[in-house]
Parts: sequence; C-alpha cells; structure tokens
Amino acid sequence: MSAPYDVAIVGFGPSGAVAAGLLGLAGHRVFVAEKLRGVYDKPRAIALDHEIMRLFQQLGLVEKIEQWIAPFRPSEYYGVDRQLIKRLDTVAPPYPLGYTPTLVFSQPPVETALRQHVAALPSVEVALGAEVVGLNQNADAVTLSLRQDDGSTRIVAAKYCIACDGASSFTRQALGLDLEDLNFDEPWLVVDVLVNHKGLARLPDVCIQYCDPERPCTYIIGPGNHRRWEISLRPGEDPQQAVTDTGTWRLLQRWITPDDATLWRQASYRFHALVVRDWRKGRVFLAGDAAHQQPPFIGQGMCQGLRDASNLAWKLDAVLAGRAGEGLLGTYGPERGRHVRELTTRLKKIGAIVCERDPEAARGRDAALLAETGGVVRTTTRQDIIPPLETGLLSAGAGSARGTLFPQPWIEQDGRRQRLDALCGHGWRVVIDAAAASPPLDLPPAIVERLKLQVIRIGGQDDALREADGVVRQWFQRHGAWAAIVRPDHYVYGTVPGAAALCGELEGLVARL
Repeated sequence: MSAPYDVAIVGFGPSGAVAAGLLGLAGHRVFVAEKLRGVYDKPRAIALDHEIMRLFQQLGLVEKIEQWIAPFRPSEYYGVDRQLIKRLDTVAPPYPLGYTPTLVFSQPPVETALRQHVAALPSVEVALGAEVVGLNQNADAVTLSLRQDDGSTRIVAAKYCIACDGASSFTRQALGLDLEDLNFDEPWLVVDVLVNHKGLARLPDVCIQYCDPERPCTYIIGPGNHRRWEISLRPGEDPQQAVTDTGTWRLLQRWITPDDATLWRQASYRFHALVVRDWRKGRVFLAGDAAHQQPPFIGQGMCQGLRDASNLAWKLDAVLAGRAGEGLLGTYGPERGRHVRELTTRLKKIGAIVCERDPEAARGRDAALLAETGGVVRTTTRQDIIPPLETGLLSAGAGSARGTLFPQPWIEQDGRRQRLDALCGHGWRVVIDAAAASPPLDLPPAIVERLKLQVIRIGGQDDALREADGVVRQWFQRHGAWAAIVRPDHYVYGTVPGAAALCGELEGLVARL
C-alpha cells in the first residue's frame, strides 16, 4: 500500500499535538488518530518551562494560551521539625529564553487551544474517535488499522509513525518494546482544588514540599485560584477510599475545609520511573508517556514529552525534505534516552529527600542538607536540575555550551522589542558575536544551501542585531566562544573561537547528515 501521509501520529495529547504542529508547519502531510473526541476537562500536567514556551512560540500559539499561564512560585522544603532545609526558585531576569523559566498552567484550555491551532493547519488531518487497533510496517511504510467510535474501520498508511498514545501505549505493546524500571514506586493522591477567597487567605504564598516522614506531601500554587496537593499514601491505606470526597477532605483538613474550596480532580497514582529500552522499531518511534514516566518533582513530565516531539520533528523534517539521510533518525533514541535517564536520576534524588519515612534518617537528611550550605539555606534554580544533551548529533569538540539551549534574547529594532526567533525564525543557525573582532566570514554556498543555514550577527555595529539586555553577549563570554552552531530544536551543536574553525565544524556537520 502506498503512503499518502508523511507521518502518522497516534495520540493527540500535548506530545502528539506538538509533533503534528511542527511537522505541519513544515508542510508535511500529517495524519493524527485520537481515540477520544474531547480534551480531558481536568488538569493532569501543571508545570511547563521556557523551552516549552519557545516551542509554543514556534507554533504561533503563545498569545492564545498566555492567559492560562503564570510564573511558578518558589518551592520551599521543610524537614522533620518543620524547619526550612532547601529552596528552589527560578533564575533572575533577564531570562535566557525570553520567558519566565518555570511556569504553571491550566491544562484543559491550553490543550484545547493547541489542538485547535494544529488541526487548522492545511496539511494536518485529525481523526477524533479513531482508535488504532492494528499496526504493520515494511521497508517503505507503516500501516495503521483504525476503528472509529461509530463502528466503521479505516486503513491509513504513512512513511513514518510517532506513537504518543500514553503510558499504557497500544503501539508500544504491539511492537513488543519493553520499559525499564528505574526503581521508583510510590503511591500518592493528587488533588486539584479551586479555592475561594477565604481559603486562599489561609494558604502559603509559596509552593511547599513537606518532607515529613509521617506524611510527605507537596503543595503547588497553580494559575488563579487553582491549588494542587500531592499527598503520599501510607502502607495499607486504600487508594480508592482516598479519592472519595470524604477521604480527600480528611487528608486536606490540615490546610482547608469544604467551606474554603471546591474539589476539581482527585486521582490516585503510583509514581514511577520508567523508560523504554528501544525508542524506535523500524519506522515507528515512541514519544511522551509511551516512552517514559518519571516522578513529578519540579513538574517535568509533560516537558519531557514535548522535548521528544521537538527532537524528532526536526529530524523527520530534514529526512523527508532530503536534507539528511535516514541515519539522522538514529540519533533520536540515544539523545532522548540519555536525557530522560539523567533527569529521572536527578528527580529520584529529590524524591529521596521528600519521601524519607524513617524519622531518624529524615533528621540526618535535614542536618546533611543544612551542613552542605553552612547552615544557611541557599536558593537553587530549577533549571540547574535539567541536564544538557550529552550524546547524539553534537560536535565532537569540547566546550561548556555543547548540548545546552541557545538563548533567545530580546532584540531592539525599529523602536520595537522582539524575541530573536520571531525575527530570525528557526532551522540551522550560526549565531556570531559581532562585538568580537574577527576576519570576514565567507561560508561555502553549498553548505549554506544544504543546511538552509541562517547567519545571525548580534552585537557590534553596522547590520548586526542589537539585543536589549546583553543575554547573548554574556553567554558568549561565559562560554569563551565567538560563534555558536544552533540546531533546529535550539540546542547548541557546538561553539567555535573563530571563522576558520566554524567552516571546519560545518563541513563535519554536513558530512554527518
């Protein structure tokens, strides 16, 4: 069967929608199958970060969703004797990617806006109420068997398939791909509440991790009057009883009563740390919860799924457009797999702080954390916890910027301030520190054409862009670089000290593609 679509996507949650949006913007023929017809009307994810806002900007979505987004408040950790033992916050402005680095959001309206925006793209077809019940593939295409909720059936073929069909992924099971258990298994109750004015007056104005051996729990301040509690369940407690209104209010009575708020969502979960061993089988790729699940600490679950979508979408675009060979797709699993494992390891360490159940061990934990900072709690930034890319399509050269996100500064032009990407778009970029002395740059036209490369000069005089806050200038100074080669997903391929080195790096990059 011929493949009328370039990419078929299974699942229209945030990861599937972002993948469809990025590929649709590039003009590829995309088919999306989603079993459910509507967006789930209660929040699941609650946090996102500036990398994800940059993705939403690329999709042209920011103005449609910013009303449901707010800055993430500082997080304070309190120990056995209710003393402050740790504090997380965001970096100080100017912000490196042009957005508040960590944010909270209301998922139902944001996901609705994302779906509507993506479904309106002319090259994207979305089939709602369509469950994938069969999958076959050969050397040329993937074929999906669909069952519509009206009982009809359909066969769809595409050159590639992305499975974003959730933690219980049919696709993953059909392909026989295994999840590796990274040894984190905790039963928790997650409660979302809409709090009235009286209740808000009783609650903390920062997020709190209660590292209490009796009952570890998390309090998160969402947008507006949305508040979330994540409450650990003790051995022997019935998760089904905990999600009843009576059981939930019993656990919330430490903070609020039914007179203070309305329950929005209650769900019992076992927080896991799982990652798929193989991210790809043939022409099918896994992304989002189908590929990994991780503890909720610092709210990176959805962000990881959207990073998957971004990483894979630009590589599929390059292969489909003939700018790269099939081998590029082989970098997806190693890049995302290592990143997910490293971040999960770091989140498990935070989980070990929060979830310690032995009182004496918890007191030792508190003492150790305070001793590390000389008895004075210092603020750690949440973004410091997120690792860079460490493998895959990166320069073989050394450099502290390799695998990190390149900044997005505010640019001043014609009396207006605009973010860099709004002016210069996306794709492969060479960004040059124009304030540093260097010989004229003469890049081979064949390389520029092959990569569809943009050369962006920031700082200095003449035709260079002028940034408002010195973010990029400081970045170049910090990393000792003259120019950065930036990938389409905004990660730094590598940095160079001068023009001669830049030509060599670009020649090596083209050879690898």
